[in-house]
Amino acid sequence: MINMDFEQHVVINTKIQDWQASPSSGVWRKPLAREDVEQGHATSIVRYDPGASFTAHNHPKGEEILVLEGTFSDQTGDYQAGTYFRNPQGFRHAPFSKEGCTLLVKLHQFQEDDNHHVCIDTKATDWLPGQGNLRVMPLHNFAGENVALVHWPEGERFQPHTHVGGEEIYVLRGEFIDENGRYPAGTWMRSPHMSSHNPYVEVDTLIWVKVGHLL
Repeated sequence: MINMDFEQHVVINTKIQDWQASPSSGVWRKPLAREDVEQGHATSIVRYDPGASFTAHNHPKGEEILVLEGTFSDQTGDYQAGTYFRNPQGFRHAPFSKEGCTLLVKLHQFQEDDNHHVCIDTKATDWLPGQGNLRVMPLHNFAGENVALVHWPEGERFQPHTHVGGEEIYVLRGEFIDENGRYPAGTWMRSPHMSSHNPYVEVDTLIWVKVGHLL
């Protein structure tokens, strides 16, 4: 069991983590939170070597993916870096990657009745204005859980705020900062329900954010 106490604040720089082998040859993982080795709740960075594949499988309580690098494929098509997926319970696929890819993957974490299949090419999706000079790209919203990309322009500051239902962040580009530390690209962090901070950036920064899911 890894980082399964959701009342704890967790910060991991995934760039300095070692890769661990998965049951499938050529597929590697960096576990961030894990209930059990091969089942249950899991959040990981996953890498497919060129030509690697995984056997066909379904997803109890769903699978959420953000393609970070390369091209991820299954029987439904080829998906470039920047693609966001939600594969609900009952969706079955046999994923592979011809050229190799790196993914942020969350397993076994969908809420009851959250059964929509989602596939968004974030490189071809419009940004919406956010608070201040932030730009926001909504990716998912269900029963208080919200997922989005947020673009922070150089020098942007956000007001102090509290995370009702918790907050999870993966830094895609730049460096995210708050009063507790500095978080470069590749950092994953999870903040518990009713935690708070006062974030800002000094350079152009892009983050993936999920809120409201840690009650």
